[in-house]
Amino acid sequence: MSERWARAFLTAYRFAGAVAYPLIGPYVAWRTSMGKEDRVRRRERYGIAGRERPDGPVIWIHAASVGETLAVIPLVKSILDYGVNVVLTTGTVTSAQVADERLGDRIIHQYVPLDLKPAVSRFLDHWQPDLAIIAESEIWPMTILELGARRVPQVLVNGRLSDRSFKSWKKRPNIAEALFENLAHVVAQSDVDGERFLSLGARPVTVSGNLKVDTTPPPADERTLYALRRQIGTRPTWAAISTHDGEEVVAAEVHAMLHRRHRGLLTIIVPRHPDRAEALAAQISGMGLKLVRRSKGDKITADTDILLGDTIGEMGLYLRLTEIAFVGRSLTSEGGQNPLEPAMLETAVLAGRNVQNFREAYQRLLDSGGAKLVRDRDMLAGAVNFLLTNEAARHEMMAAGAATVDEMRGALAHTLRSLEPYIQPLVVKSRLKGADGR
Repeated sequence: MSERWARAFLTAYRFAGAVAYPLIGPYVAWRTSMGKEDRVRRRERYGIAGRERPDGPVIWIHAASVGETLAVIPLVKSILDYGVNVVLTTGTVTSAQVADERLGDRIIHQYVPLDLKPAVSRFLDHWQPDLAIIAESEIWPMTILELGARRVPQVLVNGRLSDRSFKSWKKRPNIAEALFENLAHVVAQSDVDGERFLSLGARPVTVSGNLKVDTTPPPADERTLYALRRQIGTRPTWAAISTHDGEEVVAAEVHAMLHRRHRGLLTIIVPRHPDRAEALAAQISGMGLKLVRRSKGDKITADTDILLGDTIGEMGLYLRLTEIAFVGRSLTSEGGQNPLEPAMLETAVLAGRNVQNFREAYQRLLDSGGAKLVRDRDMLAGAVNFLLTNEAARHEMMAAGAATVDEMRGALAHTLRSLEPYIQPLVVKSRLKGADGR
């Protein structure tokens, strides 16, 4: 596809979005009925602001979901220290809850507008951002083009491109270049990500490391943690966290294979999507295992086999109940999930081999001995058995993971240095305006 055709395609995309806009209502209504949209605030998805624009410079920061939101929270706090206004957009109800819990009224939270011209234009007309900061891999063509047309600097932070996304963009290099040339700066997670953005036309590109390393460990309510630890007592435990379809059954099968060898074994299963809990509970109970659900407040008793962690925002609680964690989306699904949270909480990390989306983090953990990859259920059972049996090896693995996370820190400082040329002029402008006002 030539450059001229690429630009023609993006123009057609823009007008197609405008045509589709009146028809999008039923889709948003369906998502709302499924609990995927905030019923009270769904107008924000059409770019209709829920708040007034504050005076002074506004920096728009976008993070798609919970993981991205947690990653940018330290960055948001650092930017707020400059004395500028921050509008933080997210795309999910759960990420909105995280933003409220961690940042409160220090920021203005809005749901991100749909990537359709009328919604994006309405959003930008109201907020008039002076700078847009986008987290990770949120490449929305209409949003990028509209910001570019208004000459709003756009910086991609903690940028990453999965193998699949990169392969897809490489098939459309002219479209990629027509989009990425609108980015004022890309701050990539790793050297591999940086090289990929460069090959697709982004300039300039720097490498910061992963912002997720510079976050604090996920919290846990101390009273709840104490109560659950009392219920568990001295029983051996292991956890399968952020699991995807099929991996919960694998974890249950591993429990069945090991519970006679490790008397009183408790397996903690934390699905990535808790809305699957009802079906999972029925499926695992059908295997003859006794299961309790965290969402229902069930107590862990001596004959409990499985604790199903079907709640949101309690990963810190579940990880503090064990010293061994299998991280999902890596055996029966592809891409992997973030291994840094269990590592920073001194947990021995296990995972399948499909961890492409977190390649850099896993490689560092593997090199230090803080993580181990398994190819299937039987190998997972063997690894869990080994770690339960060998306390010294388990503790060595736990310490190696925590040390690796400490060594990887520094992405926040690097990212702030890259953002300084874009933020500092806004601070000066704000101060001059304030002085004129006096």
